[in-house]
Amino acid sequence: MSREDTTDQGCRNLRWALALLDGLMSGGMRRLVLSPGSRSTPLVLAGQRQPELELTPILDERSAAFFALGLARATGRPVGLLCTSGSALAHWFPAVIEASESGIPLLLLSADRPPELRGWGANQTIDQTRLFGGFVREFHDPGAAEEGPAALKTIRALGARAAAVSQGNWPGPVHLNLPFREPLVPDADCAAEPAPMPTLWPTRPLWLPLRSSVGASTDAPASTQPRSERPHPPSLHRLDQDRTPLGETGWDEGQNAGIPDLASLLSGRGLICCGPGACPPAFADALWACAERLAVPVLCDPLSGLRFGPGSEHRITRYDSLLRNPRAAAALKPDWVLRVGRAPVSKILLGWLADIPTILVDPGQGWSDPTQDVRLRIRADAASVCRWLAASEIEPTGGNLAAPAWLARWTTAERHLERLAADYLARSTWCEPHLLADLLAALPEGDGLFCANSMPIRQLDTWSGSRATALRVFGNRGASGIDGQSSTLAGLNASGVPTTGLLGDLSFLHDLSGLLLLRQLDRPCIVLNNGGGRIFDYLPQQGLPGFERLWRTPVDLPLGDLLRPFGIVHRTVSDGAGFREALAETLGGAGRGAGVIEVCLDGEISRTVHQGFWNSLLDRASFDFDVDQGTRSLRRLT
Repeated sequence: MSREDTTDQGCRNLRWALALLDGLMSGGMRRLVLSPGSRSTPLVLAGQRQPELELTPILDERSAAFFALGLARATGRPVGLLCTSGSALAHWFPAVIEASESGIPLLLLSADRPPELRGWGANQTIDQTRLFGGFVREFHDPGAAEEGPAALKTIRALGARAAAVSQGNWPGPVHLNLPFREPLVPDADCAAEPAPMPTLWPTRPLWLPLRSSVGASTDAPASTQPRSERPHPPSLHRLDQDRTPLGETGWDEGQNAGIPDLASLLSGRGLICCGPGACPPAFADALWACAERLAVPVLCDPLSGLRFGPGSEHRITRYDSLLRNPRAAAALKPDWVLRVGRAPVSKILLGWLADIPTILVDPGQGWSDPTQDVRLRIRADAASVCRWLAASEIEPTGGNLAAPAWLARWTTAERHLERLAADYLARSTWCEPHLLADLLAALPEGDGLFCANSMPIRQLDTWSGSRATALRVFGNRGASGIDGQSSTLAGLNASGVPTTGLLGDLSFLHDLSGLLLLRQLDRPCIVLNNGGGRIFDYLPQQGLPGFERLWRTPVDLPLGDLLRPFGIVHRTVSDGAGFREALAETLGGAGRGAGVIEVCLDGEISRTVHQGFWNSLLDRASFDFDVDQGTRSLRRLT
């Protein structure tokens, strides 16, 4: 890259943009998702000159942002977003919120008018500074492009910093607002090409014992693991004091003082609750070893990464149904909870966990405690905490850990619920639970499943159970919106993970610009068309005046007619045989391509099936627990 000064503003812009991309790419960015515009031209030209950077143009900024979100979620690497000035970046906001709440590394690159045009009524000029408020980890406005070695060094370092911060202990979006003066296109004789630069930051965040970053897709390399045979204790953060985080060399007296507090909290019967969040391969092994040591069940959210694949007898997935039975909910109440990940999908589970002393494992800056029951916060990598607990000599102050009967109650109940659900569905009209069973049986090992919010993710939580082969389940549960679902699905597939979508009709229609991206998918997008927002059928709004028009809001729009101009294959099914046939056709790669499978369902039948199952657990007293700790039996009443 030439270091000579130039009077060509377009060339100056290009050199500066190249230096910024050098820094961003040294921090791991390899994809730049852009929406067309004029003011962003210098960065587009710079991106064209970076052979290792893949450019993906997407017309609609909101669709582009959710596509980038899905891409970053699946890969764990930062993805760049680029748009022009004005209202364009405001369309990013829903995806930025989701990325912030879910800890997804996005690099927001908004082009802007130069400072001298702001506040003077210039065309396509708004105040873009700190537009996303607290939803970004950092915001920088470095000013207009400058020339010279010092200016290029500064902007390159800013790019590397932004990439590193986006993947740090509290990963999330970082916003760089980039003003460019005209002309935006350099003269033909502009000498501006990328040059090999030393890596300023590693392509992944540097791993330190017990402090590896959230979102990394692999565990730490063996050479960086602590060498002591006995694992070091984690860094403990009580609510009434702030202990120094654990360094690489071990633990100090301040941290040692926290260990008896942990021991007192682990007294009696406990459980581990794993909510939505990244699940590196090594975490599962450490978790099952920890559960074995503590003799406790592990309640696995569908987005925890733990339901599907090799597991353990400690894995519990049917808790949403189980805890609807008052007797079971009372008999299984624990004395403490160890929580990993964000708040669980199940509202039943979250309400049941209220008022139970909780230990929260969270390496980042967030505080996932919706019931305000956290008594001890461990700011450390969850796999390392589990390894330490599994190998430590810690003993509760009240004596032994949970008795074997405690785990047996949970595992027996899990098997019992599996039989109850299978027997009930065998007698029921085909609807979503049957569809989920067919879908989970058919998806290839290692595939992905993207589940939309509202009803689909709740139905997956209730009915999925577990399976022995791996399946990556994704969902935008950070803010739980229904927006950007098709675009996110396309982004997940672009990461290299073949991912099937499971969307409701309203979430599908909410992202019509995402249809431009669905033509590229190798896996189908399954649309559950049940006549609008059926989640309200299960909420207190059901039956209010104007319910159908103001809450359920059905949209009478033939999907086949809608999809035809986009060139998307459309299949319509209404029963199990039709669904299995369509799914086999799309997954087998035969026929007309993946496209959309529209499943036409009767919402009233679905509600009757769901309510009937839950009522059978509630009204028939299906479970009988003897709360005496000496009794280990669970029996079904006839």
